[in-house]
Amino acid sequence: MEILRTPDERFENIKGYPFEPHYTTIKTHDGSDLRIHHIDEGPKDGPMLLAMHGQPVWSYLYSKMIPHLVEGGIRVIAPDLPGYGKSDKPASREDYSYQRQVDWMTQWLIQNDFKNLTFFGQDWGGLIGLRMITEEPDRFLRVSMGNTGLPYNPDASEDLQKKVKAFRDEKIKLTLFSMARQVQQMDGRVDGTDIENEDFHPALKFMYWQKFCWDTENLPIGTLCSFQMDKRSRPMVAAHYFLQRLGLEKFSPFKSDVLNAYEAPFPDPSYKMGPRAMPSHVPTLPDSSLEAQRLAREFFKTSDKPFLSVFAGDDPVTNGIESDVLEMAPNAKSAPHIGGGHFYQWSRPKELSELLVNFIKEN
Repeated sequence: MEILRTPDERFENIKGYPFEPHYTTIKTHDGSDLRIHHIDEGPKDGPMLLAMHGQPVWSYLYSKMIPHLVEGGIRVIAPDLPGYGKSDKPASREDYSYQRQVDWMTQWLIQNDFKNLTFFGQDWGGLIGLRMITEEPDRFLRVSMGNTGLPYNPDASEDLQKKVKAFRDEKIKLTLFSMARQVQQMDGRVDGTDIENEDFHPALKFMYWQKFCWDTENLPIGTLCSFQMDKRSRPMVAAHYFLQRLGLEKFSPFKSDVLNAYEAPFPDPSYKMGPRAMPSHVPTLPDSSLEAQRLAREFFKTSDKPFLSVFAGDDPVTNGIESDVLEMAPNAKSAPHIGGGHFYQWSRPKELSELLVNFIKEN
């Protein structure tokens, strides 16, 4: 198994990320060493929050929340998923199957012997982390999550599956903007709930994100993150994106601290296999994860662990998922929507931190 490691100097000038690195080496399915990075901040005797990021970001996403959480007396454990941040980066598309990601992070959890945890996950952090809880339930006291879920779609028709596969195999090349126009039309119902006409199934919109990520060898991760977190103008985004497509991004005058932070883990496009591959493994349609998803959802149906659902409410990709989460976990409580879009850890750090601190202290 080929594994890449980002040189440390790539992170030397990252602003607002003063955290000491911690590394754990696990074994992959073929016996290779895979090093996973995490940060550990706050009082060592404080209640522990495991905060997990998704695609295409890394633990830098929590850097604005950590001071608020630590002030609330919380010890924060925030890992970088394999393929992201300071963690090692497997180099093949097949390495990033849903099950392997769960296996890697569960092994990391056990090896560090973390216990008495409160979980918080967003995006892929939720898909992986919620499954980790079902693998090691005794390590978790409480569950919180938002802008994510446990997609389960056993009833999608053959015609729908063929449409998605045919589109992803087409030779057309999507741009950042043609992809975004389609994804912004999603309503978040990734389970297909209440959709009588499959022509409106969210998989038919999410497939644009899947295809764009896979087909774009030099995925513009920094540009994508800067557009959402810096709230940059479309012309500024377009100018940097154009320079990147020409291979001239290092000369771009349109960079920002956020853009630099999210490009730092990737010295060249070969390091971006994780962000490129993972959207294709989101189970918006029946796939090899179907039975594992069913069992995980059954776990939360009967779990009595305190469960807090914290959604932004203004994220087109996940807006409708909360209803499925509340059905999956009958004891879950829904927090007020706090806004902030998909990456609300960055745009609503104080509000989200306060909700999590109160959830921990009240339970």
